[in-house]
Amino acid sequence: MASGEINPFPSGFPFSISMNLKLSCIHWDLLFCVENGVNERDIQKSYWVQHSADLSVEAMMLDSKAADLDKEERPEVLSLLPPCEGKSVIELGAGIGRFTGELAQKAGQLLAVDFIESAIKKNDCINGHHKNVKFLCADVTSPNMSNSVSEGSVDVIFSNWLLMYLSDNEVEKLAERMIRWLKDGGYIFFRESCFHQSGDSKRKHNPTHYREPRFYTKVFKECNMSDNAGNSFELSLIGCKCIGAYVRNKKNQNQICWIWQKVKSEDDRGFQQFLDRVEYDHKSILRYEQMYGPGFVSTGGLETTKEFVARLELKPGQKVLDVGCGVGGGDFYMARNFDVEVVAIDLSINMISLAIERAIGLKYAVEFDCADCYKKTYPENTFDVIYTRDTMLHVKDKPTLFRSFYKWLKPGGKILITDYCKSAGSPSSGFAEYIKKGGYYLHDMKAYRQMLEDAGFDDLIAEDRTDQFVKTLQQELEALENKKDDFVRDFSEEDYNEIVERWKAKQSRGASREQMWGLFIAKKK
Repeated sequence: MASGEINPFPSGFPFSISMNLKLSCIHWDLLFCVENGVNERDIQKSYWVQHSADLSVEAMMLDSKAADLDKEERPEVLSLLPPCEGKSVIELGAGIGRFTGELAQKAGQLLAVDFIESAIKKNDCINGHHKNVKFLCADVTSPNMSNSVSEGSVDVIFSNWLLMYLSDNEVEKLAERMIRWLKDGGYIFFRESCFHQSGDSKRKHNPTHYREPRFYTKVFKECNMSDNAGNSFELSLIGCKCIGAYVRNKKNQNQICWIWQKVKSEDDRGFQQFLDRVEYDHKSILRYEQMYGPGFVSTGGLETTKEFVARLELKPGQKVLDVGCGVGGGDFYMARNFDVEVVAIDLSINMISLAIERAIGLKYAVEFDCADCYKKTYPENTFDVIYTRDTMLHVKDKPTLFRSFYKWLKPGGKILITDYCKSAGSPSSGFAEYIKKGGYYLHDMKAYRQMLEDAGFDDLIAEDRTDQFVKTLQQELEALENKKDDFVRDFSEEDYNEIVERWKAKQSRGASREQMWGLFIAKKK
């Protein structure tokens, strides 16, 4: 560094890069890779050298309407990021800097990395005035990247359209590096195109890996490490959702982002783990669909969905929030038949993954998000309708959530809830054990209605639908009996007997009116 020049990076800056150059463009030898790895990197580099010749936003996004998309999509992606203020951030696959400048305004220290020399040079030209940014031309798969980033030194790792240009093995290896680069509690954000391309740019050859979302979820979910002190760490999924700008403008659910946090392995992630490992593992979801119908995991499936949605009097263009959306059957029904825009959230990773996969190619305005409804926030007066089916029994603090629902609804907006309730008085020991085992929070119909009224809702209707619940259970059992052979072939005799036993137990509790089923409809004043 020349005499008198100010070092813009504070002492202890985590990236060990020579400070005498603002732009360090390092071409590391690719011979370290196995033969397939070399071919993969050479192919991807050739592809991007070809498509980044003019270094435009259209070239980077591979879409003729990139300028318009960028105006809506970029703020959305940035709004999803974990806190970056004053943090050390790495941007992998930075390109010409579509996000670099925005990240630089918040980050304490930012390293922008890309393997195309012309792109990173243009990024430096555009964003080099930010004194907290360092630019590096490098391939993220190179072992030398680990020499440039210290273990446990990074708060946030950000990438936008990067992993789909890596082989499966390279994604796994990079995930292992990422968790080591992160500080305890640090975050990874990445966004990828899944299943098929979104941009309309013509390509003679396209080596991009359009994977199923579950591939990325599985790789990062299974990623773990141990430090020198013997502590074990893993990645906890904070969020997974479609990019709304693509859903709205292209009816395209294949643009998906994930947010992960590095946590100690013994940290309790509690309820989400219960849902995905016990209540709604992949097999259980498919079994439920055998009972309720494709796309549904709640009482009555499509038939009750049709009946209850009719009560909402949906209009084209309205915006609906579905809380506890499951695998999306009700959302597809509303979007298809009423031309509404649906934001659908569920805490189960498995549910959302299946819903996203099934949305591909349907051209519906349904945006799926793996999120905790109690932690999620939306601007006031956002939705025309809030719809939630047999989900609130999992929520302990319903009054607080109902107040949030009220805020999120537009004036005159409607809420529709179906949920399991209990009769007034103390439950039997058997029912009490059932509630405890499931971790449920049940209320009687009167208390449920009161909570909604206390939240501010008006014109409230509370209907006891327990008789319908019992009748529907019987219909579902009869339908299952008629297809027993197919069910047993797809699952097992044990699965069949378990389902029958559970349904009969619910029938018995419903017939005695110990377990009830309520329908609640109300309006915001």
